[in-house]
Amino acid sequence: MTKPLELELRAGIRALGLDLSDAQVAQLLAYQDLIQKWTKVYNLTAVRDPAEMLTHHLLDSLAVVLPLQKQLTAMRAAGAFAVGAPVRLLDVGSGAGLPGAVIAICCPQVNVHCVDTVAKKAAFIQQVAVSLRLPNLRGIHARVENLTDTYDVVSSRAFASLPDFVTWSLKCLAEQGVWMAMKGKHPADEIAALPAGVEVFHVEPLVVPGLDAERCILWLRSGVLV
Repeated sequence: MTKPLELELRAGIRALGLDLSDAQVAQLLAYQDLIQKWTKVYNLTAVRDPAEMLTHHLLDSLAVVLPLQKQLTAMRAAGAFAVGAPVRLLDVGSGAGLPGAVIAICCPQVNVHCVDTVAKKAAFIQQVAVSLRLPNLRGIHARVENLTDTYDVVSSRAFASLPDFVTWSLKCLAEQGVWMAMKGKHPADEIAALPAGVEVFHVEPLVVPGLDAERCILWLRSGVLV
């Protein structure tokens, strides 16, 4: 018999227009179970109720998957990366892997690196990768400013202000890469404070099933790479 949590997750997936396999749904539920278990010891998240965790974490992160897939298709068409080449995504301040781990589950063709300054959170991501058999997921314990690799997409969710996010992660952005910043309300003040050469080229409103709150994605790019 299907459990209520799985039914709600599947309904949310349909509402978001996603086409996920039964195996991916099972991985998402197993991922939430891992967050719950680790949170008891390491305080990964302040949200403890499973139903609330489903909407505030899983569905909130799943809401970016389809927009990300569309953006990657557009980037590929523009020649940002070669056809068939693996896409590299860096999730900054990933914490429990939101949205990085969710993207890794839903987009197996994307290599996702989740960076966090807290060692236990990076270790948790490594455990998720092993437990859920996600070869495209990796946890990194570091400050984003100290990374030397470059990525096609650099993402964040409730990590920092837009100016700080793009400044700290600028060296990680590939030449034709983009930033994907998940925000609540439209951050007009933060956009106005962006450094020269960084532009917001699209603001995408999000509707998260079961969550009565404003959400949006800001897509940014830079003409000034260092």
